[in-house]
Amino acid sequence: MITITLPDGSGRQYEKGITPFQIALSISEGLSRNVLCAEVDLGQGSEVWDASRAIDSNASVKLITWNDPLGKATFWHSSAHLMAEALESLYPGTKFGIGPAIETGFYYDVDFGDREFSSDDFKQIEDKILELARAKSTFERQLVAKADAIAYFTEKGDEYKLDLIKDLADGSITFYTQGNFTDLCRGPHIPNTGIIKAVKLMNVAGAYWRGDETRKQLTRIYGVTFPKQSELTDYLHVIEEAKKRDHRKLGKELELFTFSEKVGMGLPLWLPKGAALREKLINFLQRAQVKAGYEQVITPHIGHKNLYITSGHYEKYGADSFQPIKTPQEGEEFFLKPMNCPHHCEIYKSKPRSYKDLPVRYAEFGTVYRYEQSGELHGLTRVRGFTQDDAHLFCRTDQVKDEFKKVIDLVLYVFNALGFEDYTAQISLRDPANKTKYIGSDENWKLAESAIIEAAEEKGLKTVVELGEAAFYGPKLDFMVKDALGRKWQLGTIQVDYNLPERFELEYTGSDNMKHRPVMIHRAPFGSLERFIAVLIEHCAGNFPLWLTPEQFIVLPISEKYEEYAKKVLESLNNSDIRGLIDFRDEKIGRKIRDAEVKKIPYMLIIGEKEMNEGIVGVRKHGEGDLGGMTIESFKSQLIKEITV
Repeated sequence: MITITLPDGSGRQYEKGITPFQIALSISEGLSRNVLCAEVDLGQGSEVWDASRAIDSNASVKLITWNDPLGKATFWHSSAHLMAEALESLYPGTKFGIGPAIETGFYYDVDFGDREFSSDDFKQIEDKILELARAKSTFERQLVAKADAIAYFTEKGDEYKLDLIKDLADGSITFYTQGNFTDLCRGPHIPNTGIIKAVKLMNVAGAYWRGDETRKQLTRIYGVTFPKQSELTDYLHVIEEAKKRDHRKLGKELELFTFSEKVGMGLPLWLPKGAALREKLINFLQRAQVKAGYEQVITPHIGHKNLYITSGHYEKYGADSFQPIKTPQEGEEFFLKPMNCPHHCEIYKSKPRSYKDLPVRYAEFGTVYRYEQSGELHGLTRVRGFTQDDAHLFCRTDQVKDEFKKVIDLVLYVFNALGFEDYTAQISLRDPANKTKYIGSDENWKLAESAIIEAAEEKGLKTVVELGEAAFYGPKLDFMVKDALGRKWQLGTIQVDYNLPERFELEYTGSDNMKHRPVMIHRAPFGSLERFIAVLIEHCAGNFPLWLTPEQFIVLPISEKYEEYAKKVLESLNNSDIRGLIDFRDEKIGRKIRDAEVKKIPYMLIIGEKEMNEGIVGVRKHGEGDLGGMTIESFKSQLIKEITV
């Protein structure tokens, strides 16, 4: 008998050779129908196993279903194999590269030889996939000697699999077979193909084998599958809605930002309305930071190479940065600033500090520059120049947890003000199996990680732990926010750092009159203004909270006879710091209303003879319609209540 420990800590006795599927069946028949794979830990770290794989010793087991990200990944990986089987059946002689699961489904890189392939072929392939799925073929795992693996794919003439096999150690190679298709694969896979009920091929693109431009370009086919047709229908609806909300499309329509090839890829240009939006966000956070005891600082856009050597950024990111700026002085080099933290360390160091001075909180909306590859650039979400709402807190060890909790409060205040209600706090720790990626002592890492875990627990946050996601200098708390379409974004981060104070030799004089190292907390509630605004645009579909909207109202005179009264309305509202404009165009009122709706201006004030004679405005609200007549003062009072954050 062996002991299987379940996630709730309970232990169950089973005969040696029990499978995760049988464990699920012993708990409930419903669970056994839904289990896709299992996380199995034999005492040397967890691995994801097939539900049909035998367990021969004591183990901790977590049964994985579709609702778990690992379940979706396994489901989609198996779907990639099923698509490959369909392709091989329809197009004999097809060769296959790699076919992994990705965040939104799967893809497979395929060599069709001389055959032309396009999205016109999708329907035939989808039908074949569903036909094969209905056969309910099981995924059979087989351990294969390297020589046998080479012989198998040599006979098939598949040079891509042979290329993969040469890097694998003998004794570690596994094949998976379902139906008439066998593939080189580490696994795991779902119990059988019958679980796959709905399929949609999404896109086709070119991809060089192993990302090497000197090698053959393969056809990359993207797809997604679901265990229910209704889930595919919902997913496709979200895709269509996402296209309507795309921040690049709305940014252009709302005249917020643009890009210019002459300026450079990944370097956004903010138009007047976008600049106003940015300034509102900046002022909003600055007011909150002043209340929380932050001091504003400003640092240059460049820094000496030695600054980033000291911080460790040059060693970690130097090769991926913009090339150094050389000066007429021999050997002198500067870099475009990739991070604000080294500059803030030098500000802290500019004068002696006492334990009574701490915590010191420096905040800066600092623009930084990182050379992202051109293929990775995407609107405002991935750019080469961006502004971080950065702050760095320098505190004593006994202050770390309280300061961390105050930063959590600030992040949640930002989220609440902007309508982000569904979020999870991700505790990002270093990878214990690969400590070479990080700097600093084990002792400092343990202190930093404990402070984050305890602070998150005491604030009652819903958390997940991710190993290997820490920054190179310290662990962090990343806020994973779901938008209106249920998509997950990383917004807001808080990081505890014992290492940069060490590298910059930062000090304060303690109550014992001895020198001590402060602890540094990095935090950015927005993350970057560019990315935050992109997510906000898509979250609210361009319908910003009224306090943030660049143009809160527009006055629409029915004809030029009412323009003078329109100007008085505009002046009265502007004097109360309510932002708007007048549409003076010689257009019919219906056209003016339609155009204001497209621009998503929250309020339209219609002015004709009745409104002018009675000293009122006819109010329409974007997306809702006519609200009737109001005096200017009553309308003003209503807006002031709405825009108070």
